[in-house]
Order: sequence, then structure tokens, then C-alpha cells
Amino acid sequence: MNAVSDIANITGAVDEARLGTLVGDLAAFGARPDGGVDRQALTPEDFKSRRFLVDLARSYGAQAYRDSIGNLFFRRPGQDADAAPVVTGSHADSQPTGGRLDGAYGVCAGLEVLAALADSGVAHRRPIEVAVWTNEEGCRFAPGSMGASAFTEPSLLDGFLATADTTGRTVGEELAEADPLFADVPLRPLGTPVHAFVETHIEQGPVMADAGVTIGVVRGIQGTRWYEITVDGIAAHAGSTPRANRQDALRAATEIATGVYAAFDAGDERLRMTIGRLTVGPGSVNVVPEQVRMTVDVRHPEEAVLDAVEERLRELTAAHAGRARLERTMAMPPTGFDGRIRDTVREAARDLKLSAMEIDSGAFHDSLHLARHCPTGMIFVPSVDGLSHNPAEHTALSDLAAGTRVLAASLIRLAQN
Repeated sequence: MNAVSDIANITGAVDEARLGTLVGDLAAFGARPDGGVDRQALTPEDFKSRRFLVDLARSYGAQAYRDSIGNLFFRRPGQDADAAPVVTGSHADSQPTGGRLDGAYGVCAGLEVLAALADSGVAHRRPIEVAVWTNEEGCRFAPGSMGASAFTEPSLLDGFLATADTTGRTVGEELAEADPLFADVPLRPLGTPVHAFVETHIEQGPVMADAGVTIGVVRGIQGTRWYEITVDGIAAHAGSTPRANRQDALRAATEIATGVYAAFDAGDERLRMTIGRLTVGPGSVNVVPEQVRMTVDVRHPEEAVLDAVEERLRELTAAHAGRARLERTMAMPPTGFDGRIRDTVREAARDLKLSAMEIDSGAFHDSLHLARHCPTGMIFVPSVDGLSHNPAEHTALSDLAAGTRVLAASLIRLAQN
């Protein structure tokens, strides 16, 4: 095997037009009139798309497998049949008003690598697999990233199978009903060994597009904490209660919110803070508010910064002692990606003469869970205007192909180790 010529052969075999056709073909499942996609997890359209992907992967010479949470795996055997595989992929489910690329691009890029391997005949020591993870979005069944979570932590399976949507249908019922459609796809256990996992994805933000950069070498997924702030007051008549006699919950909440935004503005460029929901009670036009609840979403790639922001939130609520309280409702620690994989992606971009930058992921991905199971990394391509979870989501086909070539080069390097 000649590593340099193998990489040149596989990247040269990536077919931009074929990739674009696949993106369009997959988007036809659950297509919306506005050009977007509504392909929520474990719906008929989701299962039809999965059947299409199984048949396509087999046409490229791959073996298809599935597991008990519905994840799909398309395996191209390596020269060492017993070696742990190098895996890529993402998810195929979408938001109700989703675009054509979120998740789907990572699946399409992986399948294009399988096609390019079939065309080029490049050999590799380790097997290479494409994974299609179940229910990443979490909009129909909560939580999101259900497939990747169960794969890396099989003890979660029974709880996930019992999870119901708003109509009462459970994950287990949907998988059982669709089972005949995949009777020819053998089951394999959750948690199988993985040598490395690399996920390609659109950035879902404007940073790379604004910088004019083609490839994002993702350092990791920033930590996230959610809070609920509750402020109490006393309901009173809007017309007959003087200023000095009011205990207006909204006025106090507004002062706290102003402090939240000031902390955001004073933070570094990687800090994200959002007040996403504000509920005012009793919600009458002529009653002084007696209670306000608001949520705060805080994100940063460093735990120490998250701690400092939380302390500031506590100070803001303490300034209204007896009337305001802070509750942390969710905490997801920062997840750093493997340095060797980041170096591999960076070198691939350099060899292909593509501009690259290091970037943090502001959104959750299946890679967050795979990073607990094996060395993991991500490749980003730019999103036009930073749009995602939106029918107008778009990335130039040339950028999608560039990311796929970097993925192909990275997978071959990792599969030869």
C-alpha cells in the first residue's frame, strides 16, 4: 500500500455530481413544498429513507447491519477482518421544518466515500463503516441523539424503547412495526468496538462563511447549562396601585435580564447566552405581574467559564433576595475531540490545498456521545448565512464535496493504522 497514492486515488474518486444527486434523493423523503424536509425520527418517511440507504450502500459493495435501537451500519471490509472499524456518518432524521443537510450531509458524505472506494479499488487494513444514528433531533421522541446514546451506553436501551411521542406511540412500537422492512438486515450488538469516529456536518452557524473558510477542524462541543429563574411579586390592580406599593415581578425580572445580557457582552467571543422563554403570570393586561419565569441557556467550551457565569447568575438573583431564585435544570460538560483525529483532518485539508480553521461546535451532535466510546472528531463545512433547522439551509455543492474529500483522506489514514 502506498499511503500518498491511496489518498490521491480516493479523493480523486469523490464525485461532486453524484454527491449532489444523493443529497437531493435523500431530501425527497419527507420533502416540504418550501424546499425543506420534514423527516422526523421513526416515521414512515424516515423508514423509507433508511431502506433506500441500505440498498444504495449494498450497491457500493457494503454489508448492512442494524442494532436494537435502529441504528444502521454500512461496512466495507478491510484486509484485517478482526480489526475495529473506522466509522463515519451522522443522522437522517430532521426537524419538522428542517433543511436538506443537517445530519443528512454526514450520511451522504459517508456513502460517497464508499462509492469512491468502490470506484478506486483502494485497499485499507481496517474496515470502514458508515453509521446512520437514530433520532438525533429529539423533536418527536426525547431525548435527542437516542441512537448514539444507546450505542455507547446500552443500559439506556429499555428506557428509550418505552419513550412515547405526543400521540402515545413508543420508540419500541415504531421499530417493531418497521421490522419487516429490514428483515434482510442482520442485527448486531450495541456498543461494538470502534477504532475512531469522524462525523462531517454543516456548521449551522455563520463563523466559517464569514471567514471565507472551507473546512472546520472541530476542537470539540461546547458545554451547555440551562437555568430557570423564578421571580415572585404580588398581583395588584394596574390602575389603583401606586408605584411605591408595587411588587412587580416583571420589573425585577427585567433588571436580572439586563444583568444577564451585560454578562454576555462582557464575556469572550466563544460565550453564548440566551434568554429563550419568558412566562409572566397572571398574564392579564391590567394586573401587576405576580410571578415571572425565564430560562437562560449558557454555552462555552471551558468548564471554568461556565462556573463563572453561573456565579454571576447567582449574584443577580441574590440582589433580589427573597423574591428571586435560580435553578440549574441541565448541565452538559464540554466535550473535547481527539487530538490525533484533529491533526489528521488538518493535514488532509492542507494536502488538498483547502483553507481550514479550528472551530468549536455550538450545537450537540452524535459525536458528543461517541467521544465517550472511542477517539472522535468532526469536520465542518460552511453554512450560507449560518442557517440551519430551516428550509433555506444551504451549503455550496463545491464545499460539500471538499468536506467529503477531507473525510475520505482522513478515513483512509485512520484505517491504515
